Amino acid sequence: MKLYLIGAGPGDPELITLKAVKRLQQAKVVLYDALIHPELLDHCPDTCVKVHVGKRFAQHSCSQDVINYMIVEYALQHGEVVRLKGGDPFVFGRGYEEAEFVARHGIATEIIPGISSSYAVPALAGIPLTSRGVSESFWVVTGTTQAHQLSSDLALAARSTATVVVLMGVHKLPEIVEIYTELEKLNEPIAIIQNGTLPNQKIVTGKISNILPLSQISGIGSPAIIVIGRAAALPDAALQCVRQVVAKPDLMS
Repeated sequence: MKLYLIGAGPGDPELITLKAVKRLQQAKVVLYDALIHPELLDHCPDTCVKVHVGKRFAQHSCSQDVINYMIVEYALQHGEVVRLKGGDPFVFGRGYEEAEFVARHGIATEIIPGISSSYAVPALAGIPLTSRGVSESFWVVTGTTQAHQLSSDLALAARSTATVVVLMGVHKLPEIVEIYTELEKLNEPIAIIQNGTLPNQKIVTGKISNILPLSQISGIGSPAIIVIGRAAALPDAALQCVRQVVAKPDLMS
């Protein structure tokens, strides 16, 4: 018996790995999350059993305990099961929890990593998490811990010069702003990217001092990723350079 733990990538169905696609093409059972692009299920055979087990903030969904037992039951019935998770299953994806649980039931696990939204979504929005002279490192912090609270690590990350990426944290934006305000970082650039990598992607950029009203005006919401730090302002800086070149065409000669 075997569990295939697959990362589906950040959203765009073309950003899944080739190895993951090959496994889906042979799948007997797929348990998939809420943020999985529906086109990915087209890779599965017609005989494949497809089960939605997605979890979304503030919405009714399967608990992790239920999902764990479903994986075991389907593996016992079919000999194998694919668990298709958004991003990378080992980056806030509870992948290890599922692998550990099925191991106690004699089921082996094969990991097929995915592209994590933590770096892919900012990249496709033009935000490098590291850049010479701007940021030498980055933190990835969850906005929703097991206790449904903002990770206490954010307070540590906010004190550094690193780029800070907050996953699943839009509903905690006031708390995030408060942490940076207490550190007197009101001018720290911040970007919020909703539905990253997808055609309906929405981006709001600003500073800690004004991001709350900007986010309310734009209506931006989950699922979204928050990027904080000097790197978050780089796309705006690049656009400004383009505008200057267009305004002074003699610079191109």
